[in-house]
Amino acid sequence: MSYKVPDLEERQSSAVAAKKAMLEKFRAASEDPEVEKRRAARAAIHETRVARIAEREAAKKAHEAEMERQAAEARERALQAEREAAERAAQAQREAEHLAAMLAAEEAERATALAVEQKAARDARYAARKAAKKVRRRGY
Repeated sequence: MSYKVPDLEERQSSAVAAKKAMLEKFRAASEDPEVEKRRAARAAIHETRVARIAEREAAKKAHEAEMERQAAEARERALQAEREAAERAAQAQREAEHLAAMLAAEEAERATALAVEQKAARDARYAARKAAKKVRRRGY
């Protein structure tokens, strides 16, 4: 017969018994109230951690929304300031053009007056020359 002391059936039965013992030990450990307390404590810690993370995310989103709103307000103020500056520049341009037109009209008026004055002086000289020539021809 076999020289092995524990035969196959004996080894199999001892393996089954060891497995049952480990299973009973695991069941006893899982039903232990201390283990259940630790599991509940870990679950509570996990829940509070999830709640804190959710609060941080909500605060972060609110902060981002506030920053976006402030950026939009700043853009709107910049656009308004740009429009006002453009309007002031256009008004200044219109005033400058109006002033330039008035100065040009005044200058043209002065030039016309000077031309009229010069023509009158020229006509007077011409008339004086004609009169002097007439006097010379007549001899008196």
